[in-house]
Amino acid sequence: MNRPALLTLDDALTQLLAQAQPLTRVQTVSTFEADGRVLAQAVISALQVPPLDNSAMDGYAVRVADCTEAGATLRVTQRIPAGSHGTPLQAGQAARIFTGAPIPEGADAVVMQEECEAQGEQVKVLKAPVAGQSIRRAGEDVALGAQVLAKGTRLNPASLGLAASIGLAQLEVASKPRVALFSTGDELVMPGDVAPQDMPAGAIYNANRFFLRALLQRLGCEVTDLGIVPDQRDATIQALREAAQHHDVIVTSGGVSVGEEDHIKPAVQALGELNLWQLAIKPGKPFAYGKIHRQGQPCHFMGLPGNPVSSFVTFLLLVRPFLLALQGAQVSDIPRIPMVAHFDWPRVDKRREFLRVRRNAQGGLDLFPNQSSGVLTSAVWGDGVVDHPAGQTIAKGDTVRFISFAEWLA
Repeated sequence: MNRPALLTLDDALTQLLAQAQPLTRVQTVSTFEADGRVLAQAVISALQVPPLDNSAMDGYAVRVADCTEAGATLRVTQRIPAGSHGTPLQAGQAARIFTGAPIPEGADAVVMQEECEAQGEQVKVLKAPVAGQSIRRAGEDVALGAQVLAKGTRLNPASLGLAASIGLAQLEVASKPRVALFSTGDELVMPGDVAPQDMPAGAIYNANRFFLRALLQRLGCEVTDLGIVPDQRDATIQALREAAQHHDVIVTSGGVSVGEEDHIKPAVQALGELNLWQLAIKPGKPFAYGKIHRQGQPCHFMGLPGNPVSSFVTFLLLVRPFLLALQGAQVSDIPRIPMVAHFDWPRVDKRREFLRVRRNAQGGLDLFPNQSSGVLTSAVWGDGVVDHPAGQTIAKGDTVRFISFAEWLA
C-alpha cells in the first residue's frame, strides 16, 4: 500500500491559517490588564506627544544668538520645572529649566547644566550651543491623528505605555479564544495522584498537560482543562461532543496515530471532519486538524502527538500561529538568526529537523546530545532550536538558522 507523501510544514501552516477566521467577539479591557491581548481596532491619537516643545535635560534654555562663543554670560530671569510654563525669553536672558519642562518662547536651545557655570543670578555658558540642541519637539513621538497601534497588534508593555501616553485607559481587544484541553492515554497519571515509588508498570506522569496549558494561557486563551480521557472510543466521542459546545478550539495530545488504541481519528470523524497529516518535520510527524460540527460556527480540533518534545514543537510551529490568527493578530514568522554551529550533525534525514541547542559563551551553538522526541530535558536545557533543512548535514563551523525559545514563547 502506498503511503501518502509527507506534508511540508509550510503547506500545513498555509492550510491551517486559511481556516483561522478571526473570532468576532470583542472586549473592552483596562489598559492595565491588556498585556498579551490583540487589538480589535486601530488606536488613533487624539493629541500630539509631546504636546509642546520641551527640554530633554536639566540645564538652561537660551537664545543661540546670545551664545555664539563659549563663555557668554546671561542673566537668569526664571526657573521652569516640569509641569509649569515660563515667560518669553528676551535678548541676553536664560531660563533655568528641567527635563520635560516646556521651552519658553524665544529660546531655541537648551545647554545642559554640566556645560554651564552658575554665577549668582547669572550663568556662564561654557560651550556654544546649536539651534534645536536638547529640545524635544512637539509631536515628535506621536502626531495628532496618527495611527499609533494597528488593528491586530499583540500588545506588550511598550505598546501599553504608548496607549497610555495618548490618554487611553481602556482598549478594544479580541476576546480570548475558549480552548478545551485534554490528554488521551490509559498510561497517564497526574502528578500528586500516585507517588513515584508507587507508579504501576508502564505508567507515566502527564507532562504534556502542564506545558500545553501554560502555552495556551501565554497566548491569551481561556483554558478549560478536561483532564485525561481514557482510551475508549465512546469516552473520546463524549468528551469531544461536550467540549465543542462551549469552546472555539479543542487541543489534545496523544492518540493521533493509527493504532488500535488511537481513538481520536474515528471520534472526530464521527462528529465532523478530520485531516490526519503526516508532517515532514522531526520531531512531530503526526498532527491532526479538523472541525466538530455544531450549530453556528464549527469548533476547531487540533491533535498533537503524545511524545512531549513532539507535542511542544508542533504546538509552537502550528498551534501558536493558528491561535494568534484566531484573535486577529498579525501573524509573522519567527526570526531565524544566523549562528555558527559548534557541533557536527552528520545524519541526513528526509524531514526538516528542529534540533535543540543552547548558545554558548563563544557566541556559537551547542547541541543537546539526545535529540529523541521523548526527552523533554532537551527543551529545558536548550534556549532554542536549529531549523535544519531536510537532506543536509551540519559540520562544526557551519552557519545554521537559530530560533530562540524567548521569541517563540513571548
